[in-house]
Amino acid sequence: MDLRNLKTFISVAELASFTRAAEQLGFSQSTVSFQIKQLERELGAHLFERTRHAMKLTDQGREVLRYAYQMDKLTQDLTEDLHAKEEITGHVRLATADSLCSRLGRTFRGFWALYPGISLKIVTAGTESLFRLLRHNEVDLVLTLDSHIYNTEYRLIRETQIDTHFVAPPECPLCRKSALSVRELMDYPFLLTEKGMSYRRLMDEGLAARSLEIQPLLETSDTELLCQLVSQGAGCSFLPDYATDAAVAAGQLVRLPVADFEIKVWKQLFCHRDKWISPQLQAVMDYCADF
Repeated sequence: MDLRNLKTFISVAELASFTRAAEQLGFSQSTVSFQIKQLERELGAHLFERTRHAMKLTDQGREVLRYAYQMDKLTQDLTEDLHAKEEITGHVRLATADSLCSRLGRTFRGFWALYPGISLKIVTAGTESLFRLLRHNEVDLVLTLDSHIYNTEYRLIRETQIDTHFVAPPECPLCRKSALSVRELMDYPFLLTEKGMSYRRLMDEGLAARSLEIQPLLETSDTELLCQLVSQGAGCSFLPDYATDAAVAAGQLVRLPVADFEIKVWKQLFCHRDKWISPQLQAVMDYCADF
């Protein structure tokens, strides 16, 4: 069996396109089609279901993909052992929540210093779209900030529970109280992350269960901007603690003691269950897990 045909098969399966696989591999589309047909003849199996608008793996194709990943890994392991490759290189695609993207960006210089040969592409989306990208092999990793997710289709790499709080500027009258109910906050102006996004959605669901709703003055995915505006007295917000730690430590923000409202948010890192963990992918996993 020609290992080049297996590599081509992996690219077509991940990209769900003969055309995009040909562009990625530097082949003509006819070459890619020939290699896939050759592999199908060798295996005696139909690997793809082709329609006018889409292409997906057959059941046999999914089984072959699992073995193809293993064989590709063994081939790369052998090559690395023989040539004692020093620098990790490659391209990794990461999909994450907007509110985590800026935090990743602040630590990227350190990652790049360790792995200058790794090219990292980061895309942002809502949780449902993140897993659609992962399911269709359009990204290699998903980093979520949402309620706790469990799905046997994906491999959970790391998870951490994230604390969240309502925050206000120090001069806000709410800050002078030792205990608050969530209803007491409803008369104050709010600046929030975008509706439907991770912890904002969980907050809205928790309020709706109490027949409450917040109509914010401003919505943005930029948590640093929210912290800045709230510290300047523009209103209150609901944010994860990692986004407000610096402002709280500096006395610019106060976390409100709301006793009757708890939202559990998790940072979770996933890859597809059948994904081979290459050295470059492992490096990005460690980068995402450690911040």
